[in-house]
Amino acid sequence: MKLPKKTRRYCPFCKKRTEQKIKLLSAGHKRGTLKRGSKDRAKLRGSNRGIGNKGKYSKPAVTKFKRKTKTTTKKVLVYTCQECKKSKNSKKGKRISKIIQE
Repeated sequence: MKLPKKTRRYCPFCKKRTEQKIKLLSAGHKRGTLKRGSKDRAKLRGSNRGIGNKGKYSKPAVTKFKRKTKTTTKKVLVYTCQECKKSKNSKKGKRISKIIQE
């Protein structure tokens, strides 16, 4: 699903319908990539090589092609009111691919 960059919707701060700008909320960086116990660093150290049970570093039971079926992910949108400049997140994530310009 594609969305326009601007839309008219209810602003809870102004208490009326206003023009609002739509923006995607970024996921930020992955947590724990620099920690000692992280999987990324453990793989770099070579913890998953050798003989025997690999524990949490072993391969998953499902192949990588069967794992993901959805083509788009649920994104969280941020609506910014053009009158009061206050922002509000969408509560439910929408399954969208991109925001298009009008």
